[in-house]
Parts: sequence; structure tokens; C-alpha cells
Amino acid sequence: MRIVVIGGDACGASAASGAKRALGESAEVIVLERQPWTSYSACGIPYWMAGEVEGPDGLVARTPEQHRANGLDLRTGWTVTAIDVEARTVSATTDSGGTEDLAFDQLVIGTGAVPIRAPIPGIDLPGVHGVQTLDDGLQVLDSMHRGPNTAVVIGAGYIGIEMAEAMKRRGLQVTVVDQAEQPMTTLDTDMGALIATAMEKMGISYRGGEPVQSIEAGDSGRAAAVVTQRGRYPADIVVLGLGVRPNADVAAAAGLPIGERGGLLTDDRMQVLDHPGIWAGGDCVEVGDRITGRRLHVPLGTHANKHGRVIGANLAGGDLRFPGIVGTAVSKICELEISRVGLREQEARDLGLDVVSVTIRATTKAHYAPGAGPIHVKAIAERGTGRLLGCQIVGQAGAGKRIDAAAVAIWNGMTVEEVTSCDMAYAPPFSPVWDPVQIATRRLTSML
Repeated sequence: MRIVVIGGDACGASAASGAKRALGESAEVIVLERQPWTSYSACGIPYWMAGEVEGPDGLVARTPEQHRANGLDLRTGWTVTAIDVEARTVSATTDSGGTEDLAFDQLVIGTGAVPIRAPIPGIDLPGVHGVQTLDDGLQVLDSMHRGPNTAVVIGAGYIGIEMAEAMKRRGLQVTVVDQAEQPMTTLDTDMGALIATAMEKMGISYRGGEPVQSIEAGDSGRAAAVVTQRGRYPADIVVLGLGVRPNADVAAAAGLPIGERGGLLTDDRMQVLDHPGIWAGGDCVEVGDRITGRRLHVPLGTHANKHGRVIGANLAGGDLRFPGIVGTAVSKICELEISRVGLREQEARDLGLDVVSVTIRATTKAHYAPGAGPIHVKAIAERGTGRLLGCQIVGQAGAGKRIDAAAVAIWNGMTVEEVTSCDMAYAPPFSPVWDPVQIATRRLTSML
């Protein structure tokens, strides 16, 4: 059996490795990857840019050579240009300029996502950078070696705020501009306002409600300023943090089913709907939301690796399932940790749910313990059922990973009373006697 895998990063490499381990010599596994790197952490790029970790090789979990030593026919510099579903072939170009057609018995699509590039005049100027691949990181460093003094980050989502921190740590004067009034639109605006205030205290200027009109070039032909509806901000380097979209154009051209958010549609075994023997996972697919049943595009390495594990097992005759997501995420900007899970309050109301919310302020440890810092927790529950539907956390060191308790609760459909009564660990160096998440759910229980 020949298995062809498009993409050698989280999903593709995991699926290929899992299938090869299980099937051994009974399967030929060919992995086509357009970049020179495989199995790397794109999530680590901002920390590489900040100088906190070594890159690019330090971000690679398994090299092409290591994959080949494990029996994979891994080919870098290959870009797939077409999929023929009926003939069961893929067409690809190579870095050497050649073209190849490969037949497959089973196909795995792990093409990832591509950065959103808004139609902004000047967005293609030298010195304007996306941050999606290790090559992107090398280009950012090239601009950093030119001795910039100012940086503008366009977009205040996860990548935007992480890159703002990276530029700040490099000693640059940093401005973040976004069309939303508050950063982090995956949070409710009251929680986003906490982040905006903290950024200003860190010396990072946040300019919300300012859609970008253009990026201006300087005398050198490189980016020199970002112009919004309200101002002009000097920029020796510009970083794009506008998000990503599924890289599913080749799959769509082959007639494979695409969802409302542009991602491939699969069943819970990660097999493309109505296409036996064709599998997909990672940032190029849409996934099911366990809370609402909607299909969402949530590009995270955690999901991609799980998809690859499921696909690899099923290629070998197994029956693993991917049960969906609850939207758990965590990030940081300097000393501020930010996390969220489930529905935002406004999102729940827009969906027609009758909800109640509460925001509490506590400390990450017992108030008298050394290093205790502030933590804000917002929790959302459904009236009638008492189900915990969402949680958002903004706070100092020790705050962010507390979201995992809320994630497990939402995953299992727990009520706020059940969370309040749950047996969580306590000692003064780690938590107040009531964990901040439980303080919030206890308050909700009283309100309900």
C-alpha cells in the first residue's frame, strides 16, 4: 500500500510516522514537504525572535533525516499543485524545477494554514513580515540585523501580542495597531481592556479601533511607517498578525468538500467526507465545537498533532476518533498571562443562550505568599442547566494554565456547582485556599 502525505509538519508527520510504525514494510509512506524543515514548532517562533530560545534548528522536533531513518520516504522542496481524486494521483513541482505525478492508495492532506494578507497598499514592501514558517523567522531576523529602532505590529491576536513582546525584548519601540477597540478578540472586551492597559504599562503602545490604510516606504524602498485612520506610526520593521486561513485551495480545486470557514470537512475519524481513503487534519480542516456543534477553524499545534495520531492509527486499520474542541488557548505578553476556553459572553448571547457572567479579582497564590500576583477570572454559565460555558483569565505568573481546570469542566459538561465542589490542590505557594477559578464558579452558583 502506498500512502502519500502532503505536508511534513505536525499533522502530516505524525500521521506518516504512526502509520509506518504500525504497518512496517507492508506500506510505502511518502511525505511531500515544500520547506526544508519538518516537524517544527511554529508556536515557538515569537520566542525565537525574542532571543529566548535557539532557532531555527532548536524549534525542530524531528528532522527530515530522522524521519527517513524511521522508514519514511520524506521529500523536501516538493510543492503539490493538484490532486486527481478519480485517478488517485497527486501532481507536484520540485525545487529543481521538475514535475512529478505520484499515485496513491491512501492520501493524507496536512497542508496547514497561510497568513491572511489584507489588501493594504504597501503590504508587500521589504521589511513587512508574516510569521508562519521558519523561513519567515529568518527574514524577520534579517530585518532585525539592520538595526531598527521602531516596530509596528498589525493585529492584536495571539501572534500579534507575542511578536510585540519579542520586539520589545529586542529593545525596539513597539506600537500595536488593530481595527478592534481592544486586543485579543477571542476574549470579551472587558477582559481585552485589561490587556490593553497592561501593554501600555509595559511600554507597548496599543492603538485600537484604527484600521490600517497603508504602509509607506522610506527612501531605501523598505517599510518606514504604518498609516491608520487616526495617525502615522514610524516603523523600521512591520509584523503582520492578521491571523491565518486554511491552506485548502488545492483540495478545493480537486472537488473535496470545504466548509463555511474555508477548511476541509472530515468525519471524526479525520477522513474527508464522502471520500474513502482521503484523510485530512491540522490547520487546513474545520473541527467540531463540543459546546455548540458548530464547525470552526482553530489552527493550533495541539489539535494538529492529535489529528495526525488519529489518522495514523486509522490508516493502519484502527478506529480512533477526534472528539472535537472546546477552544482552549493560552498566551502571554511579557509578564502577563492570558488564557481562555469555551464561549465568550457576547458570543453565547448571540447564539441565543441565556447566560450569566461574573468577573473576579484574586491572587495567584495566598496573598501573603512571596510572588503572589493579581489574577482576573471571568466565567460564563447557562441559566437553567448551570453549565459552565466559558472562562477567561488574565493575570501574572501562575495565572494562565489555570484555564485547564475550566477546560476539563467544560469538556465534561460540568455545572458551576460541580466545579466549585471539585477537589483542587491547595497550598499557599500555589493558590489561595479557594482557587481563583472556583471563586468565580462559586459566585456564579450564588447568582444562579
